[in-house]
Amino acid sequence: MSKFWSSMAKRATPYVPGEQPKEINVLKLNTNENPYPPSPAVASAITEELGKDLRLYPPPNAEDLREVIATTYDVTTENVFVGNGSDEVLAFAFMAFFEPGQTIRFPDITYSFYPVYATLFDIPYETVPVQRDFTLTTESFYQSEGGVIFPNPNAPTSLSLPLEEVKSIVENNPHTVVIVDEAYVDFAQQSAVELVNDYPNLLVVQTTSKSRSLAGLRVGYALGDEQLIQALIRMKDSFNSYTLDRLALAGAIASFKDQTYTEKTIQKIIATRSWITDEMTQLRFHVLPSETNFIFVSHEQYEANTLYNQLKEKNILVRYFDSPPIDQYLRITIGTDEEMQLFLKTLKEIINKLE
Repeated sequence: MSKFWSSMAKRATPYVPGEQPKEINVLKLNTNENPYPPSPAVASAITEELGKDLRLYPPPNAEDLREVIATTYDVTTENVFVGNGSDEVLAFAFMAFFEPGQTIRFPDITYSFYPVYATLFDIPYETVPVQRDFTLTTESFYQSEGGVIFPNPNAPTSLSLPLEEVKSIVENNPHTVVIVDEAYVDFAQQSAVELVNDYPNLLVVQTTSKSRSLAGLRVGYALGDEQLIQALIRMKDSFNSYTLDRLALAGAIASFKDQTYTEKTIQKIIATRSWITDEMTQLRFHVLPSETNFIFVSHEQYEANTLYNQLKEKNILVRYFDSPPIDQYLRITIGTDEEMQLFLKTLKEIINKLE
């Protein structure tokens, strides 16, 4: 560490994303990217925007995008905040709603960016143990001193907390903000967005990266009470008023306007998820009941690390976490049917050699 580093820089422990290989012959099932392209309307909108004057700044409040998101979720524009990917939205939320010195809570198996942000912003945190089946104990999140954040569905476990239990957590933290991170909710059954108008302490964060195939554009958003959204805007405008560029805005707006395409893509992924779950079960894998665009699996006989490395040697990447109690699990992104058939064929060959 340099003597010129600030205390914030010194205590930062950066998030480590999944591997991003440069090789083109690699099957990437490790970062939960959508295997299908975005709506054709996205490319058309971006091309049209390229023909305009890009020397001009984008609209700082992103009114058009906020309006189309509000229409999609049946809320008002004042209930919507947008940012440069949901990770940036989450960072602004940590700054806007969590206080240094007041302990927040999140699950001990969860999105690994939460402890990164908590440490960076000097916010103490308490990790709530998940149960043996990786489900959350709702009551453990009640009456948090500083607030609560959790993914629903959870990552990397793929499990979803029923909406009534989400509601219970919100109701039992009336004096602090509860952030529900719904990056994968489009592959699940219910969203907490329908609770936004009833609970002023609820913030729901979503992304266009997964179900809308726009990971490369970096567009995230939050839905919540108008006062919460105003706090996020204050954070953004104190950091960077122009967080979304004109091309990202154009592409995201086009995606939200083509909801039919998004729904078709979601249903294809869910169908493939069901098929690969059955196939993995027949291979004696334990597969958690996923409500995401990935599955979380362990094998009764073979080490997860062994399978991960064997697959990597065959140019197939999945995600392996080397910390207990999930060090015997692999997280596998749902690809196209053809990609999952190749994955399954390769996995069977590896298992046959290990027997």
